[in-house]
Amino acid sequence: MPLRLSTLFLRTLREDPADAEVDSHRLLVRAGYIRRAAPGIFSWLPLGLAVKNKVEQIVREEMAAAGAQEVFFPALLPKEPYEVTGRWEEYGDNIFRLKDRKEAEYLLAPTHEEVFTLLVKDLYNSYKDLPLSIYQIQNKYRDEARPRAGLLRGREFIMKDAYSFDISDQGLDVSYQAQRDAYERIFERLGIEYVIVSADAGAMGGSKSEEFLSPSEIGEDTFVRSASGFAANVEAVRFKKSEAVEPPAVEAIEHASPSTPTIDTLVSFSNQNYPKSSGTWKPEDTLKNVALALISADGKRSLVIVGLPGNREVDYKRAEAWFGCDVEQANEEDFKKHPNLVKGYIGPTKDNKQFLGKETESKIQYLLDPRVADGTAWITGANKDQVHVWHLVAGRDFVSDGIADVAEILTGDPAPDGSGPLELARGIEIGHVFQLGRKYAEALDLKVLDSNGKLVTVTMGSYGIGVTRLVAVIAEAFHDDKGLMWPDSVAPANLHVIAAGKDELAFEVAEKITAEAESAGLTVMLDDRAKVSPGVKFADAELIGNPWIIICGRGVQDGEVELWDRASGDRSQVKIDSAIAELIAKR
Repeated sequence: MPLRLSTLFLRTLREDPADAEVDSHRLLVRAGYIRRAAPGIFSWLPLGLAVKNKVEQIVREEMAAAGAQEVFFPALLPKEPYEVTGRWEEYGDNIFRLKDRKEAEYLLAPTHEEVFTLLVKDLYNSYKDLPLSIYQIQNKYRDEARPRAGLLRGREFIMKDAYSFDISDQGLDVSYQAQRDAYERIFERLGIEYVIVSADAGAMGGSKSEEFLSPSEIGEDTFVRSASGFAANVEAVRFKKSEAVEPPAVEAIEHASPSTPTIDTLVSFSNQNYPKSSGTWKPEDTLKNVALALISADGKRSLVIVGLPGNREVDYKRAEAWFGCDVEQANEEDFKKHPNLVKGYIGPTKDNKQFLGKETESKIQYLLDPRVADGTAWITGANKDQVHVWHLVAGRDFVSDGIADVAEILTGDPAPDGSGPLELARGIEIGHVFQLGRKYAEALDLKVLDSNGKLVTVTMGSYGIGVTRLVAVIAEAFHDDKGLMWPDSVAPANLHVIAAGKDELAFEVAEKITAEAESAGLTVMLDDRAKVSPGVKFADAELIGNPWIIICGRGVQDGEVELWDRASGDRSQVKIDSAIAELIAKR
């Protein structure tokens, strides 16, 4: 049966919603696919469900091809399994927590590793039961502090999450590759451009992690790639410590440097008062020492000092991946607790004894960017108010407690694998695959008997796809200034038939073509609204975005209709009797 616009639960809008920040949000609301229920929470209308269901069907088909079986868990889960794995605390404020009338604690699940693990533990106990891959398509919940961008960053969303269970690491490699291959097939069928990048596992844990990103200017993930194939999320990029060099013969010297608390003011002051022997001082000649607050799950703050070249800033996403916790720039309260740190003029020494906490007398760690090689000379703070040091040499005049690879990555930086200079791009995460290993199996005691009758811990993989996010990603990639342009694989209908004008013959031909199209296996949306102008019908067809449109207008008197390719904009007059055959030939 066709989707008849005369009865379809649909109301298109001519104006953009006030809270829409990105094209997908704007167009999905205007075209009647979704409606906002609350910040980050959306209702799905018939057209939206049609697209979402087609995305899910492609996912299901490829999961089956990869050997995974579908299950379905509740979204409301008890606290205890997440306590055992430590994620009840790790998630902090990012999860929805609630209590029932008996004061038992629950959460709305952000992910389901724990309950998948416990289900397999409950039912399987032998190596003969493995390997196993199971998945679900289920609502997930995260208490986003700033939900935005429509379906791209919401509080309630739908994910496909799959989990593999194997007896050995070699088995995990096979399961992981099967899921990874399935993801490539899914995104190719959806028509989405994607890049596979190495990623940080974060709270998920595990030994290997890769993200599938759809390149987009509105993406919240920054990734890097080289022309020779290196690709990684910025959080996962790790640079090696630079090789030591021969130090210069010049000795370090302190100078008063009034009103120079920033790198720009310091460089300007240096060039005016202490010119370089050749060339000019640049920001990369300075060593910026940044005080960072590491924030534990229980909210406790501890400081580290990171020294990095002055032409770079701390990338806080990279810092959080490096330190494994939330990271902020030290605030005024932090500095009050450590009055020995002179804000704006912090600098290292031979033993860094100045980095001692007032309250605990425990040493604050001093860490260096890996680009700061032993033997290199720097302009940096003297840890005295309005005083800097020139020609301070790493390894000779100061030491560190280790490395902190947390600086921003710049275009042109060499790839860590030597494959050439890096370029930066932004992308939207559409899928993520992890080799979890035994983290959750050990925590929840998932063991089976091996072929020798010995209990061994199962090794796991986790594989997620954001289903509702994919709807937005496709909308971002396929639209113009008039509206959506869905790929045939996910469009609400393959064909949009318009009965234009008041001529009864136009409506009769539209019905005839609709019946022929359905007999040929096409899905059809039929605009049979009697008292709506052709202009409104055409505008709605462009906004809704089905890939093909047939207009039954004045030409029906001459035995012709107009065939319209929504994506290319090509329009041609075709005979009524051959319209569907020509459409099928062009699809």
